[in-house]
Amino acid sequence: MLLPLTSRIFGTLPGGKAVEAWTLCGSGGLRLEIITYGAAVTRLLVPDRDGRLADVVLGFNNLAPYATGRTYSGAVIGRVAGRMTGARFSLDGIAYQLTPNDGLNHLHGGSEGFDKKVWTAFPMQDASGAPSLRLTYRSTDGEEGYPGNVDVAVIYTVTGENVVRVETEAVSDRPTPFNLTLHPYFNLAGEAAGPISDHLLQIHSDEFVATDEQMTLLGRLKPVNGQHNDFRTLRGLGDAVPLLFRNHGDLYRIRRTGDCLAQAKPVPAARLVHPASGRVLELSTTESYVQLYTGVGLDGLLTGKSGTRYARHAGVCLECEGYPDGANSPSMGDNILRPGKARSEITTYSFSTLP
Repeated sequence: MLLPLTSRIFGTLPGGKAVEAWTLCGSGGLRLEIITYGAAVTRLLVPDRDGRLADVVLGFNNLAPYATGRTYSGAVIGRVAGRMTGARFSLDGIAYQLTPNDGLNHLHGGSEGFDKKVWTAFPMQDASGAPSLRLTYRSTDGEEGYPGNVDVAVIYTVTGENVVRVETEAVSDRPTPFNLTLHPYFNLAGEAAGPISDHLLQIHSDEFVATDEQMTLLGRLKPVNGQHNDFRTLRGLGDAVPLLFRNHGDLYRIRRTGDCLAQAKPVPAARLVHPASGRVLELSTTESYVQLYTGVGLDGLLTGKSGTRYARHAGVCLECEGYPDGANSPSMGDNILRPGKARSEITTYSFSTLP
């Protein structure tokens, strides 16, 4: 019988710091592994329509690809996930310069974002007795150019209904931009199955954010109607991805009703289906945006857990988040975390099967 919560040493960093791996086993059969480096999801075993388990997230068997790579595989991304225009912003009359690590822009928290930090793990249970893991990190004033000390917590829970619930909490002692996301690459056929062209995707959004040629956010929404990036109904990724700008994917504004917005309830963001295995992933969130990333940057140089090289489009990311450039375009979504006002969000990954 599998224990609901176990740990082991995953690896050791050059300075001697040990990185732990924690496994959460839900009563419905789902198994989730998280490492304390980047608070990253490294394994996620999900049953198919016949009850057979497969690992549906890309990842690695050792620490080195996480520590040296830039795929952000499975990691928590921050302080700000996504691109900040020109790697700079002004807040309360003060101008700040961030680390430019994506051309002129600042991407995914900079050169040493939250994905490159060792988090502290605390095993626990939720109110129903389901296994949970709370990971904490303190981001200090000046890190990557950001003001203020920020205390962050990410809580993973695996329910008996095969739901992975991810809750985030943050407080700061100074005003600062803040926008977390989780960056797993999903392949519902199994992490070594090759490209996600045989998957179907639906995104519950009528609008996406306009960008320029460098994918800099332009601070305005465009309707998906009539566009190649319209995923309001299920579409095959094999047909859709070649039509997307740079084959990359866009940032979509999630549909929200007034009631759900007022009560901060998770609402449906996206649905991913693999017909052959029958696996279905339904994503819900309290966040306002979801970033589609098709894994176009995977280049076959990294070898995954099963010995298979991860080539282009080996996995697809659906990153629930706020508006990345909210410090420069607050009308698109104010992402400023202020003292005395804690920030909390919930994203759920619900797994089921087709008949």
